[in-house]
Amino acid sequence: MFGEKACNLIKELSRCENVLPPYNTDMVKEVCAEIKQLDDLNRSNGAIVASESGLAVNSNPLYPTLRIGVTALKRNVRCLIAYHHNRLRILRTMRWEFGSVLPADIKVNMSSEEVEWFCQYSRNLAKYMRSIGEDGLNLGLDLRPPKSLYIEVRCLVDYGKFELSDGTVLLLKKDSRHYLPRTECEELITKGIFQHIL
Repeated sequence: MFGEKACNLIKELSRCENVLPPYNTDMVKEVCAEIKQLDDLNRSNGAIVASESGLAVNSNPLYPTLRIGVTALKRNVRCLIAYHHNRLRILRTMRWEFGSVLPADIKVNMSSEEVEWFCQYSRNLAKYMRSIGEDGLNLGLDLRPPKSLYIEVRCLVDYGKFELSDGTVLLLKKDSRHYLPRTECEELITKGIFQHIL
């Protein structure tokens, strides 16, 4: 039955919410073949309906078949668009969660076009972040707004001197505690030099 394979694509994707299932190349090809088949059928039926112009278009016996064919074709196209759109939505979310490098188990589930799209999206995002302000702005550091501008941190290693943006120089020794602006600490927290004390 027309539209069943396209509907199965959507069901497959909806079963794996916020997880990227393997790209179903075979099913996508089958849906594309069905779209081509429907298009050919609709063209031939449309030509017959158009050639029998003596009859009213609505009373032609092929007219309901033509309408059903066009509706099935549009449904298949919409299902394919929804399938690809939702996969890209999941990939966009994963870019913000994992950064520009995806884990291997996720990359295995992607098509070559999705890998290319993800790389281009990461490049565009990095270019945009570099263009904000003088030194750029990393939008991936805090996905939720901070509750306070200052945080308490503990130094995990003997780091030495560290200069803050206001010119203050701190001596960072192992196990020393500091109450510093969040923006000054984020990079050192990600490097493993500071530990955020909650």
